[in-house]
Amino acid sequence: MAQTFLHTMFGPGSRALQEIAGSRASYARMEAAAGERDLLTKREVDFIAARDSFYMASISEDGWPYVQHRGGPAGFLRRIEGNRIGFSDYRGNMQYLSVANVAADDRVALFLMDYPNRRRLKLIGHASTSQDPEIIAALTMPDYPAVPERAFVIDIIGFDWNCPQHITPRFTEAEIRQGTGPLLDELERLRARVAELEGTDR
Repeated sequence: MAQTFLHTMFGPGSRALQEIAGSRASYARMEAAAGERDLLTKREVDFIAARDSFYMASISEDGWPYVQHRGGPAGFLRRIEGNRIGFSDYRGNMQYLSVANVAADDRVALFLMDYPNRRRLKLIGHASTSQDPEIIAALTMPDYPAVPERAFVIDIIGFDWNCPQHITPRFTEAEIRQGTGPLLDELERLRARVAELEGTDR
């Protein structure tokens, strides 16, 4: 676990429950080693860039949590520099809930899932929106048939990898085709061979 994530997310209530459960001492040692922020490594950057969707939680002005699913081509969420990541925000249902939320409270949490390999990366940070043409251009996917309205920019302060327990493997159509492709090719070869032999017997 990354130290800054724990230090930021553990509140008095969770620490009290950890004391009861007997896990507080080990978590306290991790928190004590915390720096100013958890620095993204190549492992996290590559994982982020490979995702084609994620979930982002923000907080409304009334204090309600709101979770939004974001999707696009693999790589639409990417590192800009250092611990800063971002994505282009395309026109959708025009409710602007996430846009309004981060304008009032910039704290966000992201869940990035890799279902086939049962991996999950949690990110926390401070988000803002940008109309900067250079930032939008840097985050816009080539050949993607949508025009971005703005960019979301997120400064990551902490992250945590989860264990695979209870993550159900799920596969995209492309992943299924990739896995079954050799079997389907072999099936076609066998069908052709059977047809050839049947034609010889006549």
